[in-house]
This record gives sequence, C-alpha cells and structure tokens, in this order.
Amino acid sequence: MTDMMISRRAALLGAGAMTAWAASPAQALVAQASAGTIPGSIDGLIARMTLEEKAGQLQLNAATWAGGVATALNPAGNAGNFEEQLAGAVAGKLTGVFNGNGAVMAQRMQTAVMRNSRMKIPLIFAADVIHGHRTIFPVPVAEAASFEPDLAMRTARAAAYEAAGAGIDWTFCPMVDIARDQRWGRTMEGAGEDVLLGKLFAAARVQGFQGKDLTANDAMMACVKHFAAYGAAESGLDYNVVDLSERTLREVYLPPYKAGFDAGAMSGMASFNEVNGVPAHGNPWLMKTVLRDEWRFPGIVVSDYTGDEEMIAAGFARDGKDAARIAILAGVDMSMQSDLYARHLPSLVREGAVPQAVVDQSVRRVLAVKHMLGLFDDPFRRIDARREKSRSRTRANLALSREAGRKAIVMLKNDGDLLPLAKDCRIALIGPFASGQHDLNGPWVVYGDNANAVDLAAGVRAVIGAGNVTVTAGSGVEEALPGGIEAAVAAASAADVVLLALGENEGMSGEAQSRTSITVPAPQMALAEAVARTGKPVVVVLKNGRGLALEGAVKDAPAILVTWFLGSESGHATADILFGAHSPSGRLPISFPHESGQEPYHYDHKATGRPAPAGARQPYKTQWRTAPNEALYPFGHGLTYGSISYAGLALNPPALAWDGRLEVSATVSNGGTRACEEVVQLYVRDRVASITRPIRELKAFRKVALAPGASETVRFTLTREQLEFLGLDMQPTVEPGTFDVWIAPSAQAAGVHSTFDLVR
Repeated sequence: MTDMMISRRAALLGAGAMTAWAASPAQALVAQASAGTIPGSIDGLIARMTLEEKAGQLQLNAATWAGGVATALNPAGNAGNFEEQLAGAVAGKLTGVFNGNGAVMAQRMQTAVMRNSRMKIPLIFAADVIHGHRTIFPVPVAEAASFEPDLAMRTARAAAYEAAGAGIDWTFCPMVDIARDQRWGRTMEGAGEDVLLGKLFAAARVQGFQGKDLTANDAMMACVKHFAAYGAAESGLDYNVVDLSERTLREVYLPPYKAGFDAGAMSGMASFNEVNGVPAHGNPWLMKTVLRDEWRFPGIVVSDYTGDEEMIAAGFARDGKDAARIAILAGVDMSMQSDLYARHLPSLVREGAVPQAVVDQSVRRVLAVKHMLGLFDDPFRRIDARREKSRSRTRANLALSREAGRKAIVMLKNDGDLLPLAKDCRIALIGPFASGQHDLNGPWVVYGDNANAVDLAAGVRAVIGAGNVTVTAGSGVEEALPGGIEAAVAAASAADVVLLALGENEGMSGEAQSRTSITVPAPQMALAEAVARTGKPVVVVLKNGRGLALEGAVKDAPAILVTWFLGSESGHATADILFGAHSPSGRLPISFPHESGQEPYHYDHKATGRPAPAGARQPYKTQWRTAPNEALYPFGHGLTYGSISYAGLALNPPALAWDGRLEVSATVSNGGTRACEEVVQLYVRDRVASITRPIRELKAFRKVALAPGASETVRFTLTREQLEFLGLDMQPTVEPGTFDVWIAPSAQAAGVHSTFDLVR
C-alpha cells in the first residue's frame, strides 16, 4: 500500500522555506544520523534551545483549525484562533497539534515553522485514529471478536495508509486496557477481558499502524494507552480511581501494554486514573520503575487530555505549576492541552524545582521520535493534499471494512436454525437502528461520516430487493414514539420474519458513558415485547459497544446477533451474515452477564472456598440470589451455520516435563450442511498452587475452516512457561502438580477435557 510517489514538498514549501530548512540546525541531524551519532546531534540541537523552546517541544495542543467532530471531542480551549496558534508554533511554543483539519492545515503550519521559526524543528501532527480514518472499521472490541489479530493489523495498516496520507504522523491508539466491568463505556476501545487476547491485539495494532518502516509516508507512530489499568476503574465509572494489588496489576492489566511496547510502539499515554492512591500522571513507579527501568522503553510518554492538570482536582497537586513539576519528574515527557509545561517548566527549572537534565531528557526523546518518523529528513513527507484525496475510502479499504465487519459479528443464539434467512421471505425491519445514517460508525470517530456509511436497511435491500422489506422505527433509542409500537406490530404481523434492530446508540458507549444498568433501554424493550407477542420469528440485531445483560423478549428471541458498531460497511457486513453469504465466525471477547449487578465479571475468576456446584442451588455458596456465578453468554462464545462437535482430546506425552513440551489435540467436526469457521480454544487450570489460580485461563486459540462433513485435528503445544504465575515473591513461578486442560468453544463450554501433571 505504500505510496511510492515523490513528495510535492517543493510545491508546498516554496524555495524560501526549503532553503531555510536546509540551513537549519535540525537539518544537521540527518547527516549525523547516517554516521550513527544521533544522540550527540540531538544534544547539540538541545544545547542551542532556550528553556521556553524546550518547554514548547513538550507541549501538544488540540488544533484550532479542526471543526465538526474533532472540535466536539477535543475542544481547543484557550488556544485562540488558527493564526494565534500558528504564531505560537513559529515562536517555538508547540511541538505539534492533534485532530487537525488534514493536509492543507498541516501544510500551512509546517511551512510557517520551517520558514520562520528560529530552530526550524518540524511539527508533529497527531490524531485520534481509533478504528479508521475516512474508512471506518468496527470498534476495537468488535474487531477483537474476530479472534484474528492479523485482521486488526490489516485494518490498522489501512487506517495508517489513509491517515498518514492526510498529514498525520501519530495516532493515539491502540487502547489496550483490559475491560472486566461492562458498565465502563470505554470497553468499546479495547480487546475485552482476556489477557492473551489483549496482548495479541495490542501487538497487531502497533505493527499495523507503524508498518515495517516508521519513516514511510503510509506509516504513523502508535501510542499504547492508557498507562495504566484504566479499565479497572471502580464501578466502571470513567476517570474513577483504581485500587489493585500489584499482583493483579502485573498479571492482568500490564501485559497488553508491554506487548504493545515490545511490538515497537514509540509512544505511550498516561492514564486519567490514579493507581493505588497515586495519579498515573504523577506516578514515578509506573513511568520510571516499570516502563523505563524494567521494560527499557525508549520512546515518549504523553499526558492524556489535560491529565496533568487534573491532578489538582484529584488533590495531588496544589496548582498548575505544582502539577507540571510532579508530572515531569514522574516521567511524563509531553503535556497535552493543559499548557502547563509551556507555562511553568522554564520557571521551575530556573528556580531549581526541576533539574534541567530532566527537561533535556524529555526533549531528547521527543526529537528522537520526530527523527524516527523521518520528519528531520523531510518535514512534509506525509503532507500532500492530492495524496490525501486519492487514499481516502478506496475500494480496497471499503472491502476490508466489510470483511472486518462480518468477522466481528457474533451469533449468540439460533434456535431452530432460523438463520440464515431465505432471500424470498418478507421481512419487517423494526427498531431505532433499522435504517438511517446514524450510529453506524460508532464512538471515537474524528474524520469519518455516518452519512457515508451503509445502514442495515440498505444492506438488506441490496440482497433481497426493496419489495420484500418494510422499515418501521417502532421506538426511539431511549424514548417511545407516538404510535410506534402499533405500527411495528402491524408490520411484524404482515411479515414472515422480523429483524429487530435494538441496542445502544453511539452516545451510550465510549468515553464518559458509564452505565449503571447495561440493559437494552426500556422503550426498546417495550417494543420487543409487543413484537414478540405477534408470534412471528424474531432475529434480534444488537448494536452495542459493551457486553449487555439481555432480558425478556430480547433474551428469549430465537436468534440473536451481536453486531456492535461496524463502521462504513455496517449494513452490507450484517446482510452477509443474515442471508448466509458467510457463516458467522465471531466470538465474544467480553462476557454477557445474566444481570447488570454481576459486574465486574470475567470468565477467569477464582473458585473461592465455597464454589457453587452444578445443578440445584445450594445455600451458603458463591452465588447471587437471582443469577448463577457464570455468564449468560461467556467469553469465547459464538455459533456458526455449521454443526460443530469436539471429540478425542489427546495428550502427547501424557505429562509435561519441566523443560519439555506437551501437545494437546482434539478432533473438531462440522456435521452440518454449511461451511463454517470455528474458533477452537485451549484453556487450563492449575488445581493447586501457592497463589490461588483462576478456574480457567485461555492459553491459545486457532480458527479453522470446516467444509460440510469435514473434521480436523487441532493441535496446541503447551510449555511450562505458559503455566507460570507471579509467586509470593512477585517473580514468575509454577509448581509441579496437576492441571486441567480443555479444548472447547468457549470459556464455559465443556468441550473435551483431560488432566496432565507438570513434573520436574
């Protein structure tokens, strides 16, 4: 996908700006880099800078020339108008801007800086490219439902191709926070509740965004966020505190961040939350001990939006100056939006409150990543208005969006093989998401437009024509519509099958959208109950950004599809599954509870000393009064249009030697009449350990294609290292003993089971 055309920088810059760039101190970095002297050349550049210019290299602000969604998501605040921001950039007060208005804006800013600034250090342009740029892909948690990290790498690669073509050097993605409380709205931005899945998708997205060459004009720097443990916010309440044992932090929440950094991400973002009483933005244990000393991370850490300033309201800093001091000393290299570094670092250094060496080190890291992005070699390598247009919403990217969409869809239920639907049936498409250019892309889309996305009605009509489809809203998302239920009942009564499009809108998931009850809103439930009473077969098509607690007619519908927010090709992707062009292959990356009150819930919980037995309820066991201690639809669950069975689990050898390998295999068969893909999952349990272990842990998975009547023996390999946990001394350990092992279609399914011993 790399665009090999020569940059039009001469036309953009003009002779004057190019001459100024060639003579600048920063240009010397290029020649010195080729000689292997990057650190020294950067230090030489730093030595020429004033304290104010150094602080400017550590200050990133929202673009004042943005507009539309970008302005709503990240207001420019006190930055003034574009001309004022441009003057600040020329004066050396900014390292760059984010969520700006494309190549034309970037061209004007970079040209002004390269012509007129004293140091002529290129700006960096950043953006929230979370699940697509102009072509929108499924929200990240939906993409994780594919159980295909390679798919996430491909969609991130496509997003980088588009976004870098629009002048963007840096994306604030991926979010790798483990989400075990579905009340938390930002569940939709990550890969769900499982550590292994989180690690694999973190690495895949970093590799996709950054490509093989970070200097390429179709690559942009990834940013692993939010460091750390944002997904563990108490009560699922956004921005809330996090209180975790170090063991849980290290075993569950930190591994996906490390996987992203190990994959090459050169930036990380501090988290809004505190961890065990210390805000992440002021937490040297996180930013220095773990990130720098243990993990040897060489890149930059940027604050989240005004996150450094928020330490004041949290009661951790006295004022803005104190917050700037705390953040820079804790290891936050760059301040986003608050202007605290630009305003206070020079005086903090002059007063001796912050050593100049600390500021110089952060500036050194910022200049190093600008160099790695190729900006010192060519400040305009990603800025080309013609390229921006040619890369936007290409046929290949739209096809990838459709592929990703259908692979994200999870079929929870299909009683009586109601799905796939016949193409000659009469369909009543009912619900607030039945039609219309709204709530298709999903939350956290800066540059995409729902007006360009395909809705469900259009997708269905493209398959069976308009004549056999009626569309009725029935209700709003959170409000009843006058006469809506009556019209919906009439439409359902005249149809052969009902597609009931219900769930959450874009404003109910995402940042600052915590919910206390993760159910389908009451007006939609009233609609579902009324439609169910017609007796017509109902397929529930859920729109959601989190796990939901399904109730009543929605829970009891014969068929349920989880379709999340699928992006540009939503309607086509859903129709591909509804009518059997493709068998559903998605699996839940998050558990759907029986009731909202079960949250936080995750499949790999502990047994406790009083585990609830199978069968009839017994008193004084680990259970809720109205729900079992399990999920309604667990992690890993998802059905296909095949008929899948598991048999013949085998262990070779029968025990796992301390430094050996154990092959675990089973035969997976499709006894149905349709081809399908099955996600075969390997789980283990350490029965007795010095630290109690979860009832199951995912250790591997494999997606296999099965023709009708076909079988395949699926093999996994286990080693001792995969069984390790953090011991009493917080070091990796595992003890000899007996382990349960399952090959199964979900975290709760019986599948096939055996045991083995780990022997020293």
